[in-house]
Amino acid sequence: MKKWWKESVVYQIYPRSFADSNGDGVGDINGITEHLPYLKELGVDVIWLSPVYESPNRDNGYDIADYQSIMKEFGTMEDFDRMLSRAHELGLKFVMDLVVNHTSDKHAWFIESRKSKDNPYRDFYIWKEGKDGKAPNNWGAWFGGSAWTYDEESDMYYLGCFTKYQPDLNWENEKVRQEVYDMMSWWCDKGIDGFRMDVISMISKVPGYPDGEVIKGIYGDFGPYVFNGPRVHEFLQEMNKEVLSKYDIMTVGETAGVTIDEAKKYAQLDGNELNMVFQFEHVEYVAPDSGAIGKWTDVKPPMKGIRAILNKWQQELEGVAWNSLYFCNHDQPRSVSKFGDDSDEYREVSAKMLATCLHMMKGTPYVYQGEELGMTNAYFSDIEDYRDVETITLYHEYIDNNLISQEKMLSYVQAVSRDNARTPMQWDDSENAGFTTGTPWIKVNPNYVKINAKEQVSRADSVFNYYKKLISLRKNHEIIVHGKFVPLLEDNDDIYAYERQLDGTRLIVACNFTKKEVKCELFDDIEGGQELISNYEEHKARVLQPSEARVMMVTGT
Repeated sequence: MKKWWKESVVYQIYPRSFADSNGDGVGDINGITEHLPYLKELGVDVIWLSPVYESPNRDNGYDIADYQSIMKEFGTMEDFDRMLSRAHELGLKFVMDLVVNHTSDKHAWFIESRKSKDNPYRDFYIWKEGKDGKAPNNWGAWFGGSAWTYDEESDMYYLGCFTKYQPDLNWENEKVRQEVYDMMSWWCDKGIDGFRMDVISMISKVPGYPDGEVIKGIYGDFGPYVFNGPRVHEFLQEMNKEVLSKYDIMTVGETAGVTIDEAKKYAQLDGNELNMVFQFEHVEYVAPDSGAIGKWTDVKPPMKGIRAILNKWQQELEGVAWNSLYFCNHDQPRSVSKFGDDSDEYREVSAKMLATCLHMMKGTPYVYQGEELGMTNAYFSDIEDYRDVETITLYHEYIDNNLISQEKMLSYVQAVSRDNARTPMQWDDSENAGFTTGTPWIKVNPNYVKINAKEQVSRADSVFNYYKKLISLRKNHEIIVHGKFVPLLEDNDDIYAYERQLDGTRLIVACNFTKKEVKCELFDDIEGGQELISNYEEHKARVLQPSEARVMMVTGT
C-alpha cells in the first residue's frame, strides 16, 4: 500500500546545534526558518524536529516542563507557527518529537505529585516504598546512578529511568494517558504532520519491579522490565484510536529493546499502532572482542555483523511492517566516523558509500543534520569540552569505580559520545562555521573550514550533491521504495551487496566498506544495465575501489 511517509526522506534537526539567529550561541527556531530553503534544495520531504518545548535542559530538551510552550532559548510559539507555515509553503512536512515516557521534574504535574501522598497528581508518576532501607530495587539509570530518587518529605522513592531530573510517567493511570492524548491532538490541530516518539517502548513497566541482572557496572539492568512491557501495545492502540487515526500523519517509535516480533506489532501494516519503529541492533552492535562496556568502545563494528542485522530486519519485516533506515541521529556518533572512514583521503567517498548503502534499502531513510555534508566526530581531547549528561556522568562513574582508565574512557568518549552529533552545523568557513556570531554552547568541530555547506552546495561532486541525487532517484524509481530486498554476497568480509526486485526490474547495489580494492564480479556480466549512481566516475573491471559504491538497474532479465 502506498503511503506518503514510505516515499519520503526525513531530515532530523537538532535545534540547539542547527542555526543561531540572535547570537546567543544556541540554535533557535528562527535559525531553522532561515535555512528551510537549504533543505528544500537538498530534496528532503519531512523535517523531524528534536524537542523545542519548555525545559530546564538537564537532557537537552528531552526533559520537558511544558508540552505546549516553546523554550525561551529557541523562541516563541509565534516563531514556531511561522516556521511551520513556511515549511508547508515549501512543501515540507514537520514531525515533532514526542517525549511521554517521562517529564522534567519541573513539570507542573510532578511539582504537584511530590507535594504529598494524597495529592491528586501523586499517581501521575511511579512512587514506591524503599526496601531494607534502600531503593525499591537495584535498577541503574540510563545515564548513570540509581534509577530511584529518595524523597525525604514522603519517605518514598520515585522512578527516573534516565536521570533523577526525568521522572517516569505512570501510564497505568488513565488520567495520564488522557492528558497525553489531549496534548497530542492540540499539536495535530495546529498542523504538524506527525510524531517521533521518544523511548515509547518503555511506557509499560512489569508489575512488581524486580531486581535486574548486574552485567557490568554496579547497578542492575532494567531492560527486561521496562522494554516492550505487558501493556505497551494496548496503550499504543488506544493512542491510535484516540489521536493518530484521526489525522493523516507519520509516526515512528523509538523502541529501545525492540525485537523483530515486537516490531511487527508496533508497525504492522494494518496501521493500528505506529507507521514504523527505530531499532538499535545495528548501531549498538560491537565486536565480541572489543572490550566494550555497554556501548562504550573505540573499536569499529565489523561490517559483517552490521550487515547480518540490517539484512535480518529487511527480510523479516517484508510485507509485514515498514523499516526506518538510519546510521546516525542525535544519540549516535557521526556515521562516517563510526561505520566508514573519516580520513581526509577517503571521507567523501566513504560518506557517499554509506549513503548509497542505506538509501537503496527498503524503508524510509533518515538524514541527520550534517550527515549530508559528511560531518565527522569532533574528537575533543578534554572531557571539559563535552556537554552531554550521559557522557559526563558515565565518564566519571566508570573511572571512579575503577572500571576503566581515564585515558581509555576518553578514547571511548571520542568514538561514541552523543556530543559527536551535537556539535554545531557547519554552514560555511567563517568564524564558528556560520552557526553563531556569539559563543557556541558547545565547541565547533575544527574541520568546518574544509567541511561546510557553502562549499559543498556549489561543488558538483560534493557529498551534499550526492545526497541530492540519491533523494531524487528515490522519487523517480518506484523500485527504490517498494522493491523486494534480496541479500547478496553474505559471506563477503568487505562488500555489502543486495538486490531490489519489482515487476521484472532488478536494482543491484554493492558497497565496499574497506579502503582497499576488493574483487567484485556482480556487474561484469550485466547486459543493458543502467548505472543509477556511483561515487566513482570510472570503474575497474571485477573490482570495487576503496569505499566504492555502485547501483545498477536492469530491466527485463
